[in-house]
Amino acid sequence: MPILNHWNKIPRPLRIIVSRLAIIVPQMLGVMLVTFVLIRLLPGDPALLMLGNMASEDAIASVRERFGLNLPVWEQFIIYIKNVLQGDLGISYFTSNPVLVDLLERAPATLELITYSMLLTCLIGITLAIISVVNAGGPLDYVTRIYGLAAGAIPDFWIGLLLIYFLFNLAGIAPPPFGRVDAFIITPTQVTGFYTIDSLLEGNWEAFKSSVGRLALPVLTLSIVNAGAMMKMTRSVFSGVYKSEFIHHQVASGLPRRVIIKSALRNSMPPIVTLVGFLFGFLLGAAVLVETIFSWGGLGQYAVQAVVNSDYSALQGFILFAAAFILVVYLIVDIIYGLADPRIEV
Repeated sequence: MPILNHWNKIPRPLRIIVSRLAIIVPQMLGVMLVTFVLIRLLPGDPALLMLGNMASEDAIASVRERFGLNLPVWEQFIIYIKNVLQGDLGISYFTSNPVLVDLLERAPATLELITYSMLLTCLIGITLAIISVVNAGGPLDYVTRIYGLAAGAIPDFWIGLLLIYFLFNLAGIAPPPFGRVDAFIITPTQVTGFYTIDSLLEGNWEAFKSSVGRLALPVLTLSIVNAGAMMKMTRSVFSGVYKSEFIHHQVASGLPRRVIIKSALRNSMPPIVTLVGFLFGFLLGAAVLVETIFSWGGLGQYAVQAVVNSDYSALQGFILFAAAFILVVYLIVDIIYGLADPRIEV
């Protein structure tokens, strides 16, 4: 068929992007519809929360009219869709700023947090998985299995509170768990939005040391919990490869253990890449409570404030951003997966 022939001539990464976009668009519309309806079911009147209990009926009615809250829900949804397509996510009731501006201001803080958390999660999880498989049945295997079970059973905000109590309150070796840099430090000029990178680009070593120190506890909080899941799933994949015939052949050939482990890990990478993509998206949701505990000032803390204040536009904007971010991450994973093994149809 001519159409199929033309399709097959398109570069594989571009085919993956086009096919995924055909799925992402209806997914995003579904997210917008469900989010819009569920948020309207939240208790509390946004107009009353903005003005306070002493506000007059006329003042409340004026605010409701200003934000379109007096319109039927279906009409509000149509207006919302039209505005989103124009890049307008509405005005936050709480900050009085355009939601898009709020999201863009806070996104770098959250992305910096979850990026470093993902790197540390991979380092801990994959390392422990390899140690567990290579020393199967031994004490190290037993300890790593216990860690995997314990990490999955403890909520991340509990880990955060424990780290604050022991490392900041008792030991005094951690910086105050408030914000991204110390109060007396001048923040670096924004280039990437990542304080650690921007401070290096600017040569601002004080800001670099402060930002790294402030990242330590929230990154450890997210990594300790998620590394357990990473370890368990990576162990399952790596164990299957490590016990395969070609690895037994390498062992019989007298190859060094280091070479054998590298070979087994390389053949385990496609499922691990998929897992990394899944956890990266999951970390965005996990960051909500962690950011609140550490007063991080990112998207997670913004979402909590939106819920507390029944800030419809802000909450819708956050969920829309989160859904788009997760779908883009999955798209990147699919591209990497397809390039790593052309035999796989993704």
